[in-house]
Amino acid sequence: MNWYGIKAIYYFEMARSIRTLMQSLASPVLSTSLYFVVFGSAIGARMGDIDNISYGAFIIPGLVMLSLLSQSISNASFGIFFPKFSGTIYEVLSAPVSPFEIVLGYVGASATKSIVLGLVTLATARLFVDYSILHPIWMLVFLVLTSVTFSLFGFMIGIWADDFQKLQIIPLMIITPLTFLGGAFYSISMLPEPWQTITLFNPVVYLISGFRWAFYGVADVNIVLCLAMTLTFLCLCLAGTYWIFKTGYRLKS
Repeated sequence: MNWYGIKAIYYFEMARSIRTLMQSLASPVLSTSLYFVVFGSAIGARMGDIDNISYGAFIIPGLVMLSLLSQSISNASFGIFFPKFSGTIYEVLSAPVSPFEIVLGYVGASATKSIVLGLVTLATARLFVDYSILHPIWMLVFLVLTSVTFSLFGFMIGIWADDFQKLQIIPLMIITPLTFLGGAFYSISMLPEPWQTITLFNPVVYLISGFRWAFYGVADVNIVLCLAMTLTFLCLCLAGTYWIFKTGYRLKS
């Protein structure tokens, strides 16, 4: 294992985030604060409890997931796209670093940034509403698994995209709507049929439900199924990344 190569990629990506700290950290925190002001205070004050949880506390896992998914994809996709765009990716590919080590460096840095952002978002939420974490270990497990999974997904998007506009298509047109429709701000049990059943085909539902269970012990979907689906997404992303390096898709041309 070439740990020197992994650390070089990892530290380079982390240093880029430090140079753009305002964009990397302050902007998502500000957005989360606005969500709490609008949904938690303005709207939440007029809503009753959901599953015996105040509305302001209920939306915390959904807001964290919303930030986590978008930032994981954004960090990883831009991290690998820019070397492709500038042509420096060929230096990385020709270096004595294996595909696994390249992925470990880029995805590890993206996941680290996303985990830090998730924890900062939770700290920001404490300023607006009181909440508890019933299963802190499981909260961290879902936080890490989600960050790694969607960093891998973002890594694949960065390789697939051939211009800056394509980097935003999937996060804005697919991931964000799925998050809003996946129970981030409501319980899917509040929906009438057949929308409850249709919502279960949304993969983000399982991520948010599992994360919310770690906080309050309640979930729209069985926690075992949530964990199984999260691991399934992770395996699919690993398989997709393996296929990219095996075939050289948009890397060797």
